[in-house]
Amino acid sequence: MILSLLAAVAASVLYAASTIMQAVATRRAHGLAAVAQPLVIGGLLVDGVAWLLSLLALDHLPLFVVQAVVAASLVVVVLLARLVLGATLRRTDLVAMGVVVAGLVVLALAAGEQPATHPPAGFVTWVNVAGAAVAVGTVAAYRRGHPVLLAVLGGLGYSVAAVAARGAHASGDLLDTVLQPLAVAIVLGGVAGALAYLRALERGAVGTVAATVSVLEVLVPGAVGLAVLGDVVRSGWAVPAVVATLAAVGGCVVLAASPANAAAEEPAPTDPEPEGAAPETT
Repeated sequence: MILSLLAAVAASVLYAASTIMQAVATRRAHGLAAVAQPLVIGGLLVDGVAWLLSLLALDHLPLFVVQAVVAASLVVVVLLARLVLGATLRRTDLVAMGVVVAGLVVLALAAGEQPATHPPAGFVTWVNVAGAAVAVGTVAAYRRGHPVLLAVLGGLGYSVAAVAARGAHASGDLLDTVLQPLAVAIVLGGVAGALAYLRALERGAVGTVAATVSVLEVLVPGAVGLAVLGDVVRSGWAVPAVVATLAAVGGCVVLAASPANAAAEEPAPTDPEPEGAAPETT
């Protein structure tokens, strides 16, 4: 269990580091040019390592713990944004960080060690259908969809990928995980979630978008894990687990609205043209 918990924490830190790397890259290039930035490429590689670590965590921890730890990457994002980007850090953010960390400690104690179990009949079909539905919804909403709708699709996409990964991981090692039908849902959910999330950030307020995604990617997989995949809470720990989950999610919502998180997600404004400078001619 300890190794799985450390893997979840490491995944959370790496996801946060990737966010900051890509934020720095957007300050050096914009639009499609940013994709070629070494920091963006490196950030994608870091995301891949973080995802592998999350799979390791799912081997012995329930979804509600792993997803809460991953969502808590907002804590690291805010800290790194302060150190790397010089973003503003509020006293409220410090309190929210403490609440999130305390909530995660209680969740870890409430869960205990729970090896991944084989999903029930029909699970593969329904999860793949859900992944396809989120992908179709993302395509339909991508061009003109409201930012909140796109954020919901992003959160649901990440949720589908997490649920599919938990169900697939019960089949064996990493190779067994990717070479089975549930891998379709992992890919569809992950790609659709990422595209919807980025589009929502482009069109809407960073705090609202990040908070929506964080809440959904904790509550939806956690509920599915408890109801369908055999995740359980230790006897006598049900109330503390609920309170801790709500506290951790609430802390993430506060951090999502932090100026530091906004600085990590939004490109810096371009420098204005010096007063009196002559316009460029072609």
